Amino acid sequence: MVSPVSLPHARAFWHIPMGRLILVTGATGYIASRLIPQLLDHGHTVRALARKPHQLAPRAWSSKVDIFQGDVMTPSSLVPALKGVHTAYYLIHNMSSGHGYTELEIEAARNFAKAAEQAKVQHIIYLGGLADAEQSIAPHMRSRIETGVTLREGAVPVTEFRAGVVVGSGSISFEMIRFMTELLPVIPAPKWVTNKSQPISTQNVVDYLLAALENWDGHGQVFEIGGPHITTYRELMLKYAQIRGHKRSFLVLPYIPIWFMAFGIGLTTPVPYPIAYALVGGLSSDSVVMHDTAGKTFPEVKLVDFESAASAALKRLHPHKIERVWEDIQSEMKALKHEGFFIDHRCVQVNAAPEKMFAVIKNMGGKNGWPFANWLWKLRGYFGIRKFTANSGYDYYTIDAIEEDRFLLLHSQLKAPGEGWMEWRVSRTENSTTLTQTAYFAPHGLGGFLYWYLLYPLHAFVFRGLIRAAAKLANSAQ
Repeated sequence: MVSPVSLPHARAFWHIPMGRLILVTGATGYIASRLIPQLLDHGHTVRALARKPHQLAPRAWSSKVDIFQGDVMTPSSLVPALKGVHTAYYLIHNMSSGHGYTELEIEAARNFAKAAEQAKVQHIIYLGGLADAEQSIAPHMRSRIETGVTLREGAVPVTEFRAGVVVGSGSISFEMIRFMTELLPVIPAPKWVTNKSQPISTQNVVDYLLAALENWDGHGQVFEIGGPHITTYRELMLKYAQIRGHKRSFLVLPYIPIWFMAFGIGLTTPVPYPIAYALVGGLSSDSVVMHDTAGKTFPEVKLVDFESAASAALKRLHPHKIERVWEDIQSEMKALKHEGFFIDHRCVQVNAAPEKMFAVIKNMGGKNGWPFANWLWKLRGYFGIRKFTANSGYDYYTIDAIEEDRFLLLHSQLKAPGEGWMEWRVSRTENSTTLTQTAYFAPHGLGGFLYWYLLYPLHAFVFRGLIRAAAKLANSAQ
């Protein structure tokens, strides 16, 4: 295990004056998406680096930061991004690259350390993985540690945080726990589900990353960070099940191939196969804090337990509280799993003005009927409504949010094993109007998964026909 590096210092706290430029790499990633808004709230000037900067456009904070296109595998692209930067956050991994990603991560870190030195960056803050480097650990965890070593080989001081399971809506670790526990009443698992883990909330990770900007005592050191309790992966899933009101048990098998587990995770959760393969291997060893210097160095960070962090994540099960990552996708239709939801997103271009298009949306349902497969909408209502709201205007939907000529969000009151919403947004481009339609379904248990997958062919037929029919009505009203 790497012990913290002791550096001489002349004062207790090193405060970065407001206005100093902070670079956040991996800006399209999960931790960056949570860190950047809080950096802005603290008054910092932020620059975001991403390989595909257009993916940042839907983020609420995108207009408040300088966005640079760059790739750590292309050193020349780092030069403009690092110009004038005081502190850089290194929040990059290459797990999605598949085979050979570990070599890429070392090369990327070396490129960044050299570019940061040339740009006279004062400080690098890196988020890595929590594992005992002196033990036999998976390639993913070894790579995370060696990335930190490579960054520290440069001239710029590096503060490294090592975290294990991160608990928060959208975290890869948490989404694996969420989707698998929701889906499976009996969870097949290898023996390592009894390995020890020290989960940490997303907010606490961000708290440490922010504290490292100002606390001189932590400058240039390596810190292991975790939540207040040590548990097992099995217990984490059982605690999540308890919060959700599920009864879950485990079928512990002597051996399950990593590729097979990764395939199942990729199929049933939002985590892609290459990332799942890397992460599953990383779970085969304990991930706990051995040196608790982070708590002593950053006493301002108040740790949150797993139950509180998971409950907070579940309170984000609402369309307005999740990252709209699908909006950067240049496609007329996208189906995805994201932050506890199954999502069906569609868009069409309309010749009508936004107010004409929105008028069609507002007049759907109720006495006017639905412009496509109205009999199916009515038939679905006969199977049961959770609660009846008189004069809602949208049959078994109630209005959750509305902004005239811009968007309408309806909350389903149908009896179903989960919560559903339907949303329409209208926006004006240079030459036409864009109509987007997004269906959200947050499954509750195995029944929710069966409901979504078994009925999805019918739902897809209705969703596709509905947006086209609505667009046709708006065009004909011209």
